[in-house]
Amino acid sequence: MSIDSQIKEMRTLAEREELNIVEMRQESHSAKKSGNRPVFVKLLDDIDKGLFNGILTWAPDRLSRNAGDLGSLVDLMDQGKLHEIKTYSQSFKNNPNEKFLLMILCSQAKLENDNRGINVKRGLKAKCEMGIRPGVAPLGYQNVLNNNRISEVIPDPEKAWVVQEMYKRVAEKGHSGRTIRKWLKEIDFKTKNDKLLALSKIYSTLKNPFYYGEFQYGDDWYKGIHEPLVTKQLWDKVQKQLLTPPKKWHKKKFPFKTLCVCGSCGGGVTAEEKYKKLKYGGYNKHVYYHCGRSVDYDCDEPYITEEDLIKQLLAHINAGKVRIHKAKIAKKLKSDIERFHRLRSEVLHQEFLSGNLGEIETSAVKSNDEEMAINYIKHVLKTGSSDDRREALGMIKTKFELTAKELKLV
Repeated sequence: MSIDSQIKEMRTLAEREELNIVEMRQESHSAKKSGNRPVFVKLLDDIDKGLFNGILTWAPDRLSRNAGDLGSLVDLMDQGKLHEIKTYSQSFKNNPNEKFLLMILCSQAKLENDNRGINVKRGLKAKCEMGIRPGVAPLGYQNVLNNNRISEVIPDPEKAWVVQEMYKRVAEKGHSGRTIRKWLKEIDFKTKNDKLLALSKIYSTLKNPFYYGEFQYGDDWYKGIHEPLVTKQLWDKVQKQLLTPPKKWHKKKFPFKTLCVCGSCGGGVTAEEKYKKLKYGGYNKHVYYHCGRSVDYDCDEPYITEEDLIKQLLAHINAGKVRIHKAKIAKKLKSDIERFHRLRSEVLHQEFLSGNLGEIETSAVKSNDEEMAINYIKHVLKTGSSDDRREALGMIKTKFELTAKELKLV
């Protein structure tokens, strides 16, 4: 019976037998384990203090289905502090026979509870051996119930294809969990609770062996009779992809990343290094730029080498189509000249030509002619390191887009 029904019946019994009910207490914790019911523990403490001397309850198993709580009740009766425990159908007073009967009934409740747990585990194991995984079916499947029991697990006609596509995208295109989540958002895929699939749920789905036909329950593995959504080979490929260590971003600096965007999807541009082994020893390094695919993962913009980008940028500069921060370049040029003279003086022990330096500084800072700034940019692009080029490109105001291997002004 529900707690409300039990209370109603006990109130009727108390009125009929003219019992003095001092206080009513209730809680919904299980009596299977001792010490995990704070209201019951407080009740025992209050009886021990003399606040109450009797208990009215629906049945003995409402008080205890474990040896610890039962021992506490009997101990209070032995001390004369608990005079009577009255249930709907019988009462137990502080005498040997009735205390013995109380202990038998509560022990019987414990035995039934223990057997129920064993039978449930045995039933679940038998179901696993039949190839049916107990519990709610994972994403992409649905349970078929027979008499409120799971009798079969079948693919969900609306969501199974989504799981299959997730596996294909990871295995064949190297998609990450976040990329999968972005795709799920684009197709407006929702869970049964009408929410977006959490990132942790995406990874647990991609790692679940249930999708190729096996499952683990407890410490044992079982072969399922359900229809697999993916092959074992595809599942293994996904696991290998998920074990790939994440890339260490921003460790290498590529100068053109901040200068242009992808002309097809509007996303950022990234780069990577490729090495070619030479016939007679050594390696040639080439830097290739391409769309970072942060906006469109399937963007098919082709790769372009850094050398080609430099040539095209120099062509735009020579055509006078590039706007430059002249003040920044003048400041940078002045710093480079000062560093050069310190090198001459402190390392090479040559004279510091302050007069000539002053003339160059004045020209660098005050000149309104763009020729010096343009020549500086061209010089760095041709001979500078990656860091020098990145700093120099940061002094260009003009923005570009990269379309079909062509650097175009925005």
